[in-house]
Parts: sequence; structure tokens; C-alpha cells
Amino acid sequence: MAAIGKSAIYILFMCCLFVGGASGFSAFSNNEFPANWTRRNRLVVETHWPNSDRNHSNSSGLRESVFARVGRSGGNRPASKLASAKQRGYQYGYGGRRGRNTEIYDFNEMDRFGVPDWEIDNKFKYDEFRFVRVKYRSIGYSRFGAKWRIDYPDSDLNFSFRLQQLTSLKVNPDPIVLELTDEKILDYPFMYLIEPGDIALSDEEVLGMRRYLNNGGFIMVDDFWSDYEWYALEEQMKKVLPGKRYVELDLDHPIFSCVYDLKKKPQCPAIGNYERSGYTTDRPGDPTARDAHYRAYFDDNDRMCMIACHNTDLGDGWEREGESEFYFKRFSEKEAYPMGINIVVYAMTH
Repeated sequence: MAAIGKSAIYILFMCCLFVGGASGFSAFSNNEFPANWTRRNRLVVETHWPNSDRNHSNSSGLRESVFARVGRSGGNRPASKLASAKQRGYQYGYGGRRGRNTEIYDFNEMDRFGVPDWEIDNKFKYDEFRFVRVKYRSIGYSRFGAKWRIDYPDSDLNFSFRLQQLTSLKVNPDPIVLELTDEKILDYPFMYLIEPGDIALSDEEVLGMRRYLNNGGFIMVDDFWSDYEWYALEEQMKKVLPGKRYVELDLDHPIFSCVYDLKKKPQCPAIGNYERSGYTTDRPGDPTARDAHYRAYFDDNDRMCMIACHNTDLGDGWEREGESEFYFKRFSEKEAYPMGINIVVYAMTH
């Protein structure tokens, strides 16, 4: 079987928003939060880019461009010049809870709930990046239903939009959901799996994940807390990749600096837990949930095929970016989006 082709994705990255990596900058053109803002509003306020004369050296955390193999025919696609920061601008504020028990696989204008839509250039009709969420079997449920759908679909829509807006990656505006047993997963080199604390894969799902990872696929795992939930994932991975053991990634690993030079391992709490407790961990009473861990599995070719973002909830930073100015600036802007973009860039270039 042919390996999953990363060369089918156009990936010239030039990140433009979170200049300065973990230090970030003020995203607002003024210091006043709009008085008429509500959590249901997606489009809150028009903001502006930082001054174009800011130093864009590597020391600022910005990598001016990151190239990957692109195009189904092979070779490198020429870089398309992005508009300047002042020309592009961006809008702040997409996110907010909606009814979570509706499964959405195709997004129309109403389903997007205000998240902008865009057209894919015909030149990249079959080469765009598409965000794929994994639907998997688990023994537990959240108050929103099955755990695979936590933060769905808002986090997937927002992250896809930010990738399209803030990089020159060509992104499909409509994220999708696929099961591990679906042959179509082999068409997509990146997938996202959330809340594996009660994961219980069937034999067919184990085989599907193993096949996917061993043929060039990459899975980002997110939003699970404590040693108890880690062990649940680790036990499943012993079945998926027999004989393989995770590797704890140190901060000097390039995944923390390939685009944004992060000075610490990002830890993003769920917005409600942070508002209630003030802690950046969702479980302040559990000592095994206090520190963020980024753990990776590697295939037989020493290629990272999975990263597990443990004791952090990057997806909530994507989903809830429009609910609180403070949460956006503190967590979405400085933790969730920079780390998410780093992971996608690293996965697609290694």
C-alpha cells in the first residue's frame, strides 16, 4: 500500500499573527471590550496587525517561511507572496457554546454560525489541507454526548479558519469527521483526536489506526488530564503500535519552535474551569494533572506519527476564542493557536 502522501498538500507557511511566540501582543486596536458583546456574537471587533516595522527575526519566534513538499506531481510549488500585515488585518471573536448533540458533517452558512467561509483556488482543488476529527469508541460520555465530539464543531471551524487566515496554507473551510475504520482516512495526512480518557478501541479501530500511522499518517491527541486518563490512552497504543513506547518531548524539540518559538509547554484550560478556579489546569486538586506534557509516538522510520497533548485543552482555546477577551489574549492567542500551528507544520514537514 502506498504511504499517505503529504506531497498532496500545499504547505508554504508564513505565520503573521502571533508574532513573538509565547509573548504574543495585544490583538486589539483599543483597550475597550465592546459593551454590546455577548457570548453568542462571533464577530466582535475589527482589529489591526502590529506595526509592519517590527523585527521579524527568528529570535522573535516567527519563522518567515516553512516549506514542505507540495503537489501531487511532486517537486516544490513556488511561494505565493502574502499581503503585508497591514493589508490583511483580521477579525477577532469566533466561538461560544452551541447545542453539541447535532452531528454536522457538511457545513452551510447557518451551521458555520458566523465563522467566515472562503473558496479554494482551483489550482489547489485537490491539494488543500483539511481538518479531520476522529470519531472513536469510548466507554464514557460527557454531558455533551460522546467524548470524540467535545468542542465540535466550533473548534474545528475556528482552527481551520485561523490556519487559512494566518498562514499561506491552503485550507478547506469545511472540517470533516471520519472513523478509524473508514478507508477515506488514508486520504488525509493529519487527524485530531480529543478526550481519550475513556477510549476503548474495537479490534477494527486498532487495525485502522495502526494502518494509518504506519502509512504516513499523523494524529494529534488533545484534552485529557491526569495519569488515569493517560494510562487509558497508553493501553490502547500498546495495541495499536506493539512494542512502541511514548517519548516525552523536551522544550528544545523543534515542534515547540518550528514556527512559534514557545518558551514553555503550553497549557490551556477549559474556559469554564479557568473562570471558576483561576488555575491553568482543569483539575487543580490532582497533582498528576498540574503540568502539561507533550508525548510522542514514532514509527519504525523514527518519524513522529502521534503527539499527545496531555494536561492541556488546546481545542477549547480554539473553540471558545470569542467568549472572553481575556481568554482569547491569554490562552487562544498565546497558547492554543501557536501550538496547534506548530504541530500541523511539524507534522506536514517531517
